[in-house]
Amino acid sequence: MSEDDGYGTDSVDSGGGAERTFAPLPPPPGRGFATSWWGRAWLQALEDTALDGQQLKKGRRLAREGGVRAVSVRPGRITAVVRDRDGTGHRSDVLLQELGDEAWDRFLDMAVERAGHIAALLDREMPPHLVEDAAGAGVDLLPGIGDLEPECTCGTWDHCPHSGALCYQVARLLDEDPFVLLLLRGRGERRLLDELQVRSAARAVRRAEGDAPEEPAGEGYGVPAGEAFAAGSILPPLPLPPPVPEEPGLPPSLDTEAGPPSGIDPAALEVLAADSAVRAHRMLLEALTPGHGRQQVPAELTPEQDAVRMAADAHPEPWIAKRLAEGSGRPRAELEAAVSAWRYGGAAALAVLDEEWDPDADSLARARARLAAAWEEGERPPLRAARARWTVAGADVQLRYDQDGRWWPYRKERGRWVPAGPSDDDPASALAGASAGG
Repeated sequence: MSEDDGYGTDSVDSGGGAERTFAPLPPPPGRGFATSWWGRAWLQALEDTALDGQQLKKGRRLAREGGVRAVSVRPGRITAVVRDRDGTGHRSDVLLQELGDEAWDRFLDMAVERAGHIAALLDREMPPHLVEDAAGAGVDLLPGIGDLEPECTCGTWDHCPHSGALCYQVARLLDEDPFVLLLLRGRGERRLLDELQVRSAARAVRRAEGDAPEEPAGEGYGVPAGEAFAAGSILPPLPLPPPVPEEPGLPPSLDTEAGPPSGIDPAALEVLAADSAVRAHRMLLEALTPGHGRQQVPAELTPEQDAVRMAADAHPEPWIAKRLAEGSGRPRAELEAAVSAWRYGGAAALAVLDEEWDPDADSLARARARLAAAWEEGERPPLRAARARWTVAGADVQLRYDQDGRWWPYRKERGRWVPAGPSDDDPASALAGASAGG
């Protein structure tokens, strides 16, 4: 096996389950190397066996720093190249005694009698009662003191940092898949499941012919108290979140045979429900954006702002738009300008539409400096300043400067200034958008 054998590949199952190779793992999160009780039992066997605790500490550090390369698992042996901190590689092996054919027969017969054992293995779990039942059948699945025997090209006869690092890495593999332990004991996953299937089928035939005892009532329901106690605080991993729908869901129709109660408008409720679906979909997409948790929580909208937002999002029917205009405190014609502002920049753009402010001396100086630097000499259009607004002389376009230092383009239409585009840090770019028609 070369130093990088299997590097960068997923785990593979070759030779009918006789060997599996796992790619190097990234550094483990947190302090521990095992979260499952069987992974911790594996590490307990290592720590009880090793004579030099300092060697194991070095091994933990090597494993945490990514020194363990691809790990090969086959009956009775795990192998990997482990690199020291100076880059020197050593082939390290850890041996575990295989179970004999007779022991495997007892284990398989025991597992077939309890359907829950097979289901747990298929779910990549190893419940305590499975190990206890196997021990009752004379089969020790988990290693004990002295069962993990090291071999390493560094020449150390006891567990060295390299074999220790390998064992810590294997504990992480066991967390994900207890079949790794069963392969070490002599049976690959495919072979083991095939043998269980054959025995299960034979058992079903015996039961049909009346040669097998009936299972006790209630078998398979609930969790034995001993298993729950042994599991302690170990919790299964959370499931992956469901995929995000491509579009917001459709709200239920309120068009029913029964008439609505007095004062309830079903059509208006349907609009509100559709708006809620759109907002929920948008909030979900924002929540899944990287870094969302570090962003500042936006200010809560006023009822007037929310009415403009609904008009911008919903593209409402005229009768709904009329009600939203009333809720926004604007005439219907002014609501259109407010909707345009909202679509260009939300609440910040709406404030620029509605509010006039007088820049202080420092803000005014910064604005004039930005205007002076935005155009080449002789290219700047003639601008007439009024408070925080600069209008192009002889043209129906305007720049508005907000309190955050952004420039917003406006255009005069039918005698009214209306938003003409999103904000820009560069006044020349903002004005170019307004002059080009947005």
